[in-house]
Amino acid sequence: MPIRVHVSQLSDEELLAKLGVKHRAKPRELERAHQVALIKWVRTVKDVYPVLKLLYAVPNGGKRNLRVARKLKAEGVQAGVADLCLPAARRGYHGLYLEMKSEEGVATKEQKEFLRGVSGEGYCAVIASGWVRTE
Repeated sequence: MPIRVHVSQLSDEELLAKLGVKHRAKPRELERAHQVALIKWVRTVKDVYPVLKLLYAVPNGGKRNLRVARKLKAEGVQAGVADLCLPAARRGYHGLYLEMKSEEGVATKEQKEFLRGVSGEGYCAVIASGWVRTE
């Protein structure tokens, strides 16, 4: 006789599988590949363009346990901060903030507010939809 399990006993993944719902990649997972490709390219050309050595990622996203999330929030982590920052003044801007998205990705309200805020302070603020090297 099979063991019966109530749906309340199933994990979210098991319940979705039982209902026939396919797992979709989270937006952060989709944009990760684009950001990694961009950083790989930056590392190959940083000797030609030394200013790119200043480019850094802001590890703001990702799943964390509650204890770590509280600690990071107390330290100043906030939703919406752009994925990458290049603190180099060029063409009238103080620097660059870059929010990476997959081709299907959409910026959140907090991300748009952050980008508007830094833009108002003299930074170039851009949402990049995917990364494609054009050389």
